[in-house]
Amino acid sequence: MEKENHISSFLKRKDIEISTKRYAQDALSAMGLGLFSSLLIGLILKTIGQQLCNLPYFTESHQLISFLILVGGTAMKMMGPAIGGAVAYSLKAPPLVLFSSIIVGQMGADFTGFGIKIAGGPAGAFVAVLLAVEFGKVVSKETKLDIIVTPAVTLIIGGITAKLIGPLVGLLMIKLGQIIILACELQPFWFGIFVSVIVGLVLTAPISSAALCIMMDLSGLAAGAATAGCCAQMIGFAVISFKENGIGGLLAQGLGTSMLQVPNIIKNPMILLPPTLAAAITGPISTCLLHMTNNPAGSGMGTSGFVGQIMTFTVMGFTTEILLKVLFLHFLLPGILSCIFYSIMKKKNLINKGDMKLEV
Repeated sequence: MEKENHISSFLKRKDIEISTKRYAQDALSAMGLGLFSSLLIGLILKTIGQQLCNLPYFTESHQLISFLILVGGTAMKMMGPAIGGAVAYSLKAPPLVLFSSIIVGQMGADFTGFGIKIAGGPAGAFVAVLLAVEFGKVVSKETKLDIIVTPAVTLIIGGITAKLIGPLVGLLMIKLGQIIILACELQPFWFGIFVSVIVGLVLTAPISSAALCIMMDLSGLAAGAATAGCCAQMIGFAVISFKENGIGGLLAQGLGTSMLQVPNIIKNPMILLPPTLAAAITGPISTCLLHMTNNPAGSGMGTSGFVGQIMTFTVMGFTTEILLKVLFLHFLLPGILSCIFYSIMKKKNLINKGDMKLEV
């Protein structure tokens, strides 16, 4: 008993807490920020540079185009370090551990192992940094050679994890994504509903849907359904809570994240139903009728910063037909459906005035 108390006291002093919330919520959400600061924004800048070639007075050798492609490509290559720094920061890593974790993130993303030719990728980087940070915190400031011991332990543990565990985790996530992609192609109606609803709920929950979709390498019809589900949550909540939150709330949820409603969902879970039911309808419309596709970077972003739409245009091309499909599926339809379901539930007193008021 005394030994357990001593260990508990030590872990508390080192700010180490082994919990699902800390790893699956805080760290994974931070990973999403790391991905956006590197892979996502890099892909957007690179895409803008490539698409400028289609405008008058621009050629492939234009300095602005070359610069945007260079900056975007470089940012995409730094995904691993960005994940490392973001996850370590979320776990409150001390300076030496945090800086070392940036390198661990790169190792986790690039290393292969166990004869697996697939690198760990974002999932491998995430796992490697988690373990490296916790072990690094254990030895931090425990010796007079802290400046050597702490980064060495962080790098060694991170390197071992990146080599032995990272590729397995990365392969598992990719295989899971491939199963979902195949299922959406074989059963576009039912899995259109499934993917749209689940990814949409993940986006609203305090978990990064962008990180999840990128780790699974989600693409094709499945990615299109995921985008539809995320849009349904964001646009749905933005529209049905407009009277309570005004234009600020509309923009914060519609272009930011529906995660802002989490405290209100805890108070009254029924408010989650209108956008979720809307997602259950927009998902199969996306897969069966409109045949919308996307890439891993845009599939879990919805309307956040218009990344989901930018990536849709990147994959499907920017034409009048695609533009109309995007406006209908990502904005108009989820807003209308959410309002219909919201009105029905409000009449039955399942949702009341003030239930979706944001505390700003």
